[in-house]
Amino acid sequence: MDKLYAAPMEGLTGYLWRQVHAELFGPADKYFTPFLSPNATCTFQRKELDEIDPEHNRGINVVPQLLTNRAEHFLWAARELYDRGFREVNFNLGCPAGTVAAKRKGAGLLAYPQELDRCLEEIFAGLPRGMTVSVKTRIGKNDPGEWPGLLEIYRRYPLAELIVHPRLQKEFYKGTPHREAFSTVSGPWPVVYNGDIWTAEDAAALSRDFPGTDAVMLGRGLMRDPSLLRQLRGGPAASVREVRTYHDRLLDAYRQRLSGDLPVMHRMWELWTYLAAGFDGAEPYLKRMRKAKNLSEYQAAVDALLREQPLVYLSLIHI
Repeated sequence: MDKLYAAPMEGLTGYLWRQVHAELFGPADKYFTPFLSPNATCTFQRKELDEIDPEHNRGINVVPQLLTNRAEHFLWAARELYDRGFREVNFNLGCPAGTVAAKRKGAGLLAYPQELDRCLEEIFAGLPRGMTVSVKTRIGKNDPGEWPGLLEIYRRYPLAELIVHPRLQKEFYKGTPHREAFSTVSGPWPVVYNGDIWTAEDAAALSRDFPGTDAVMLGRGLMRDPSLLRQLRGGPAASVREVRTYHDRLLDAYRQRLSGDLPVMHRMWELWTYLAAGFDGAEPYLKRMRKAKNLSEYQAAVDALLREQPLVYLSLIHI
């Protein structure tokens, strides 16, 4: 596979993270924003405007992702994004969150193939000239048997890419991906694989088993090991010093953007949910981080972890 993408992850892969990661370990061939939610108000929220501000994405290739089940809302957002200089938008049909799926959005829309087909038809009929649409999808909501019908729908449209996470909505991130379902993917568009790529060995196995895959999207694996993308390009794994720099740069960015210690620590706790898996014996230090009452206490726990525990990138760890 020739291209490596960074997946959208709510609360983790916002523009501050993208800037830091691209400078230290990247850049990815594409970074996808956490989903934007266009609706009948025809306005973006303040945090969404930050995500798509061209100044916040300068020098990196960013694809905004949209979460909706209404073609008119999608098209309004696509026009707004086109005016800001974006030429690709991603349709989120993969979010497994129960609150999202219950509204027939994300992977929840997959249970209603006729609605999905109609929505795609209206989107492609109304897109601004020069704007393309990629799709990030799961293979169904409840049963792998849904996938052939969904794939047939996707084949009707000139997608920029089809990004497939071969799990069902109801599986969230449990179990193993349905690789047999991914093996059936073919169409008139590039195919991107997403799901459980934790190590360079995982990526090599994917390339061996599915040599026609055009790109791989890294999500949780990249949050656990921020140098994973670099490793897949033949570079070294991160050193402790690099992890410290990565952490400190993100901490400084959040401190400048957010008000108060607690919101900053919440962001950093989310990061450590994944990053800690690269360290032996991290749990006692994580408990200290979570109990920290201010940034000074939090930073002391981080310093102790980085000073006292070795950095090791293990095989698959469910977090």
